[in-house]
Amino acid sequence: MTGAIKTTQIDTVRAWVDGWVISRDTPPPVTEPWGYRVDVGLPGHLARHIVPAPTPALIRHLTGTITAPGTWLKLCAPAELIAPWLPSGWAIDPPEYMMTARLPAEPAVAVVPPGYTAAVTTRAGVTVARLLTAAGEMAARGQLAVTGTMAVVDRVETASGHRRRGLGSVVMRTLTAAAHEVGATGGVLVATPEGRALYESLGWRLHSPMTAAVLRSASG
Repeated sequence: MTGAIKTTQIDTVRAWVDGWVISRDTPPPVTEPWGYRVDVGLPGHLARHIVPAPTPALIRHLTGTITAPGTWLKLCAPAELIAPWLPSGWAIDPPEYMMTARLPAEPAVAVVPPGYTAAVTTRAGVTVARLLTAAGEMAARGQLAVTGTMAVVDRVETASGHRRRGLGSVVMRTLTAAAHEVGATGGVLVATPEGRALYESLGWRLHSPMTAAVLRSASG
């Protein structure tokens, strides 16, 4: 039983990483003994190390060898567990949650509220769903990339002046329908505390708490 759980965890994390690099147009992930490394190459986000099963020894190894500020750790564990393992120079972001869902065989119809129009585009393996106002302004958006049978949802957001109108649900249903059309049967995403409630209302469930830690300055 333990082996099955570990395999599921690794497979889920790998699916998320594979979809994330497509969504963000980064180089492919590099497999490491502790998980995966993505060389993002952006200011403040040089690279990220994704660790499905962090341990104190593993965190000591990573934080002892990483020297470049702007390097991130994405750890499948709650912040209260990770914080005591981090040396000075590392900062923890607000909590995140890896969530998964089995996509319905018949996705719900996304009903666009009056005053908005939907625009869906796909390019380079990334499907973007947008809800626009009559003036053409972005009210809500989200995107996904499909890897194997898993849809990886990313960058779902609603503009501040358009929240609490159900637009996030419309975006998610639109993305789910698009994923279903290309054969995806499951989904994975990483949510903020605010986003978690939306996804749970749509049938997504917590897979693992996530902690994001970044090296702000050289430690020691």
